[in-house]
Amino acid sequence: MAVPGNVPSMLIARDLDTLASHRARLASQARSLALVPTMGALHDGHLALIAAARRSGAAVAASIFVNPLQFGPAEDFTSYPRDEAGDLAALAGAGCDLVWLPPLAAMYPADAVTTVDIGGPAERWEGAARPGHFRGVATVVTKLFGQVRPASAYFGEKDWQQVQVVRRLSHDLHLGVEIVPVPTVRAPDGLALSSRNRFLTPAERALAPALHLMLAALADMLAQGGEAEPLLAEAAAKLAASGFLPDYLALVDAETLVPISAARPPGRLIAAARLGAVRLLDNVPVG
Repeated sequence: MAVPGNVPSMLIARDLDTLASHRARLASQARSLALVPTMGALHDGHLALIAAARRSGAAVAASIFVNPLQFGPAEDFTSYPRDEAGDLAALAGAGCDLVWLPPLAAMYPADAVTTVDIGGPAERWEGAARPGHFRGVATVVTKLFGQVRPASAYFGEKDWQQVQVVRRLSHDLHLGVEIVPVPTVRAPDGLALSSRNRFLTPAERALAPALHLMLAALADMLAQGGEAEPLLAEAAAKLAASGFLPDYLALVDAETLVPISAARPPGRLIAAARLGAVRLLDNVPVG
């Protein structure tokens, strides 16, 4: 199936047989595949991943699947934004070659008994705040890699910990997929783009950029030799006083996610904080 409109060549698969047929068609053109996994509700950050994949010269496949396995029982799976028609139009306009829209039964058959657990970079921060989350991420990514069989996969740096988890997953399981991180796309005021930002009230949206501004200022102080522990504590207190509910704010080794006490390359400041009903994630490099 091809999507109508300005880019009639975009292929759409909704079952594994069609996916295999489309994959073979692209392979016959001697083109490797680059995958952009998404949960839909696409924004300019997702389209930046498509653009980066296109620059590699590969055929670009995007997946759209809201993965229930990475949501906790009290999280927003049922209310997570969905806009298939808008997503397909955006992908067609961005020059995507193939879209994989798997049904739940294709991803998690009733008789499936296998999930993927990962340690190391998955153990802290999001892993602690959302138990089981990275099991869901690792499982669905492994399935997507097996179904689409890409040579490379593109992930946004906004979810920094996720990038390191998926890198480790591909390395440890010899999946043979190159993981390519793409810098965070931000609104003009600095807020990292996210599908969930649409749930911010106008007052919350006005406050939300303070998270990134705080991280940028904190990174500067740490790079100048400031001691991490008191600076992190002060910044977390300021976030809380301004209306955020911080889950964590930490200076970590960029690859292992282990806490570090002073700025050194490659360091990363990572943060998660709730603002109203929305949980915001952000990160910046340090050193």
